[in-house]
Amino acid sequence: MTDGIPTPGKIIAVHLNYPSRAAQRGRTPAQPSYFLKPASSLAPTGATLERPTGTELLAFEGEIAIVIGEPARRVSPADGWKHVASVTAANDFGLYDLRAADKGSNVRSKGGDGFTPLGPAAIPAAGIGEGDWRVRTWVNGRLVQEDTSDTLLFPFGRLVADLSQLMTLETGDVILTGTPAGSSVVLPGDVVEVEVDAPGAPGAPSTGRLVTTITQGTAEFGDFGTKPATDDLQRVEAWGSDEELAAAVAVGRASAPASTTAADASSPAFELTDELRADFGRVAVATLSVALRKRGYHDIFIEGVAANHPGDRIVGRAKTLRFIPFRPDLFQSHGGGFNAQKLAFDTVAPGEVLVVEARGERGTGTVGDVLALRAQVRGAVGIVTDGGVRDFDAVAGFEIPVFSQGAHPSVLGRRHVPWEVDVTIACGGAAVQPGDVIVGDGDGVIVIPPQLVEEVLAEALEQERQDAYVAEQVAAGASVDGLFPMNAEWLARYRAAQGA
Repeated sequence: MTDGIPTPGKIIAVHLNYPSRAAQRGRTPAQPSYFLKPASSLAPTGATLERPTGTELLAFEGEIAIVIGEPARRVSPADGWKHVASVTAANDFGLYDLRAADKGSNVRSKGGDGFTPLGPAAIPAAGIGEGDWRVRTWVNGRLVQEDTSDTLLFPFGRLVADLSQLMTLETGDVILTGTPAGSSVVLPGDVVEVEVDAPGAPGAPSTGRLVTTITQGTAEFGDFGTKPATDDLQRVEAWGSDEELAAAVAVGRASAPASTTAADASSPAFELTDELRADFGRVAVATLSVALRKRGYHDIFIEGVAANHPGDRIVGRAKTLRFIPFRPDLFQSHGGGFNAQKLAFDTVAPGEVLVVEARGERGTGTVGDVLALRAQVRGAVGIVTDGGVRDFDAVAGFEIPVFSQGAHPSVLGRRHVPWEVDVTIACGGAAVQPGDVIVGDGDGVIVIPPQLVEEVLAEALEQERQDAYVAEQVAAGASVDGLFPMNAEWLARYRAAQGA
């Protein structure tokens, strides 16, 4: 089929194997599970892949594929890697529109012609450890997946041993070993590239890029089988998360979920409009905090953070990232590859503020120059962390405002494990949910629940007008007695001046 890669007798794929993907799915398997793909689904690099007519959720999955050398039957996990002859790149394409029809078998959703590109070259496994491999995926030139085999839930040797308990793995058989976080939907015209390499091995061998171009199919499905169908759950799983789907809808790459459309028709979702952003620009955080306290919201201040640029202001919807305390085994499983920290900075949307829970631990950096630049390039309007900032001077040179506890040169592995994104967090003593409105200025940063934005902002704007009037009177020589705060007499004068 491809140079150095004969057509395999069996293609076996693993469901979940990377911690990053398991975290995205919200479940971590105790043992590996598998499905089969037909040899007719194989394709070489440079091939085109049709998205069938009537479908919308064709998703890529960049993977490390291992090729069996010496046949394996009832081998131990310690010996499993010895039966691997070579390693190559694979793309485990799937149609989420047909998952319901498969009832878990993946025969139709992942078995179509061209759904398993493999290659372009095979790297001999001899002399390279099973934890020394890296997989990366690009869509239209943008890196969307990156992880390494040393993070796997089930190492290669264990997969070989497990499968060989019941079947003989024969020479040339291929095992697709799972995909990391970052898998998502592709559209006609998109170009997907997968590369597997061993960057730490002598010569840093690489498979080269496995290239697939997506086209639009024209053949209709007949009435003699289950037709494609999808729902909101499949849309979210195919795109990777609610946020990825929302971002795709925003730029016209996806249709809005039916449930969202129905909800919008009866109760419009909150939108942080340009007009609201402009109004927030005229109101101090201190004034907003007073309006919130009147409504019983006392712990909405993110304590201990300050801006890296004097005079910085931020206004945006929250995207959240959570770190947990460092533990060696958890850092090994969650700290490498395309971890939660990289995922958060690589998916923050224009107009959002990335809010990081670091438990107030300032003894290590939670963001550095590369990730801060990535957030800026993606259009984020700010970063807030109750931890430290690495590469502080470089980050301060960027335009993006960063509110933090200050500088610290250490990396995550000293105090933190990147754990999860888009969840409710506690940052600087304040509860923050994805979508909350974050406002920051020289006084600090506060969190406003979306349902309170309009009334709190209206009250704060009025308070700012009153405060400006008071300042004018004091500047003109008036005593603060009865003026600050305004008594009934001064309040009547104020209203008269406003024409009320």
